[in-house]
Amino acid sequence: MSLSSDKKLGLWSLTSLVAGNMIGSGAYLIPASLAIYGSIGIFAWILTAIGVLFLAQVYARLSKMIPKSGGPYAYCRAAYGDYTGFQIAYNYWLYTWIGNAAISVGFVSYLSIFFPSLEHNIFHALLSSLSVLWFLTFINMANIRWAGNLQLVTTILKLIPLFLMAFVGIFFIHPDNLTTHFNVSNQSNLLALMGAGSITLWAFTGFESATIPAGRVEDPVKNIPRATLLGTLIVIVVYILSTISVMGLIPMDHLAHSTAPYAEAAESIFGSGMGKVVALCAMIAVFGELNGWVLLQGEMPQAAAADHLFPQVFAKRFKSGAPVWGLLISSCLITLLLLLRYGVSLIEEFTFIILLATFAALIPYIHTALAEVILLARDKSQYSKPHLIKAGIIAFFAFLYAFWAIIGAGKEIVFYGFLLYVSGIPVFYWVKRTEGKGNLIS
Repeated sequence: MSLSSDKKLGLWSLTSLVAGNMIGSGAYLIPASLAIYGSIGIFAWILTAIGVLFLAQVYARLSKMIPKSGGPYAYCRAAYGDYTGFQIAYNYWLYTWIGNAAISVGFVSYLSIFFPSLEHNIFHALLSSLSVLWFLTFINMANIRWAGNLQLVTTILKLIPLFLMAFVGIFFIHPDNLTTHFNVSNQSNLLALMGAGSITLWAFTGFESATIPAGRVEDPVKNIPRATLLGTLIVIVVYILSTISVMGLIPMDHLAHSTAPYAEAAESIFGSGMGKVVALCAMIAVFGELNGWVLLQGEMPQAAAADHLFPQVFAKRFKSGAPVWGLLISSCLITLLLLLRYGVSLIEEFTFIILLATFAALIPYIHTALAEVILLARDKSQYSKPHLIKAGIIAFFAFLYAFWAIIGAGKEIVFYGFLLYVSGIPVFYWVKRTEGKGNLIS
């Protein structure tokens, strides 16, 4: 929803934006994805939280240096030039629409509580995923204000299942579920942590949200860093406590196949009635999350196209103001991805897609990790040895974590992720040629 020119986002609005964009389908289904590793997944949450805090500090510090809209795109373009700026925008767009494929699957997973056939009938599940995707695509094309109002209504609902499990369910867990199924992956603890860590990172993507609308923020130099760190800390506490509760309430072998883990956990405490209430809250919340990210799948390439770093077709807007071609092209690609994954279970499909989306998100993260050091070394007016050393230490651990997360994604995801990355090279070349700029890499 757009703000009037005389209103700007304050600290708490920004903190809500960060926490709200991080909490979504990942939180609702990741406990099931982690069950193939065991309760060691809880430690993966902790390691991921530490790594994300380093990344969040990098973004917080860069927001002081470059208080401009665009977040990682703006920072990396300033540090590395047009080519890397394009790749950041391109991979962030990939992350957005691939992530939307996962969110649509997450919606159907909780819908299966009310229509059990969706859990076993792959064709009906696919049809449901595509139906909700295209319904929201057309809503965003027709009326952006309506889409924004829908987002406001669903934001509060997404918190109910998580807070219920984090602060109530924790008192009902069965410790044996956690201690006897610590690592069930048949891998070493290190490999299990790496695999689980790549899954948990999906739930933290979006921590950079406060940096993207910097031009609409009240006192951005002060409020963006605070909101980024505060929102991240709130989500860390909720994620870890709620995952402990779900894993402690549902046997691990059953959890691995659950399409609605929070609903089942609530049902085990309060009965089937509450299970359906939680499932309904989660389903509506994921619906709202998908609505918000469908909007972004058109807005992100439109912003890059406005800077002449994306094909100009993405810059075109409908009469309603919607970036119509960005929405249509992105949703067509999501449809293709879901069709290519046809034939696998909901949880298997969700896990594969979130790993692929997370890999795309790691490209901006790993570049941004070193951007501050590069900018400080280049700009003598901001350079100081103590400042550079501190920035270097934070950047090192942020880069190390992002690199570790890429390795943990596994060979298959890295392979497909690399193919997606290099697919941007001809697009960049074409854009530069179209714009008539002879210097292809600046």
